Amino acid sequence: MANERPIVFATNALHPDGAALLEGHAEIVVGPDTSDDTLRRLTRAADAVIVRAKLPDDAFDGADRLKGVVRHGVGLDFIPVAAATARGIPVANLPGSNTQTVAEYVFSALFHLRRPLAQIDGRLRADGWNPARALGDGTSEIAGSTLGIIGLGAIGQRVAAIARAGFGMRVVGTSRSGGAVEGVEVVDLETLFVQSDAVVIACPLTPQTKGLVDGRLLARMKPSAVLINPARGPIVDTDALLTALKAGWIAGAVTDVYDTHPVPPDSALFDLPNLLMTPHLAGITATSMRAMSIGAAKEVLRILKGGEPKNLVNPDYRAARA
Repeated sequence: MANERPIVFATNALHPDGAALLEGHAEIVVGPDTSDDTLRRLTRAADAVIVRAKLPDDAFDGADRLKGVVRHGVGLDFIPVAAATARGIPVANLPGSNTQTVAEYVFSALFHLRRPLAQIDGRLRADGWNPARALGDGTSEIAGSTLGIIGLGAIGQRVAAIARAGFGMRVVGTSRSGGAVEGVEVVDLETLFVQSDAVVIACPLTPQTKGLVDGRLLARMKPSAVLINPARGPIVDTDALLTALKAGWIAGAVTDVYDTHPVPPDSALFDLPNLLMTPHLAGITATSMRAMSIGAAKEVLRILKGGEPKNLVNPDYRAARA
């Protein structure tokens, strides 16, 4: 019907403040699950999609009414961008929307690895004062240590700034561009792994970065060094990480991302006491969820009104519409 309100499909629930911006302009449909079949079906019935779950590669086949797709966040690997471009569908993301959130996660992880207060609390409750206090002898400060950052985009630069100004850390880094970043010593990848006391992965998943952190690089790390991955699971060779943690090549790791989400319950990762695992929430806090939902809603409204999104990532879509 001509007066039918447009449909906005959100793969996952929006923050109420973001949903409120869309109410009155569109019907919001939240997916009941994130199976490929559900994502395909609801994408093909929508005028716009807000993405928090990975869309199948053929999600846009038959999506004849779709006017635009917005990433509820930054990483574009959840969206088949090339397929959208070929069909004349604009795609947008929200750069910077969770930069601080991920940076704070990195330091939460680093503090856990260097001064594990939860473990000390557990020992105090179970074994008493002196056994718990003895654990302090094995902890360490991060001031003066070297932090290596793979990827010097918004998140990498924010982590570097906090490390330098907040903790007096030396920061080395590497990026695709190789460009200078204030306060960061740009080095090659092998030098980064050799020199760093902690390595943080802050690069996107691309064909070039898939399997980038392999056994050869992990074996080059100091036995006291640690790895933190809040980026994407396949950037790290999982089998190599298992070997490194079991063999003591490195002291520990924190990962928020995996080859498969959710992690299979029989995964060998669960058997590693020197690995801290979190369920892909490095970019999620109440603060960032509100910011991302509001940002996504504003982009969708621009699209539904016939305009282009502010943070368009595929300008070539225009050629397919011509």
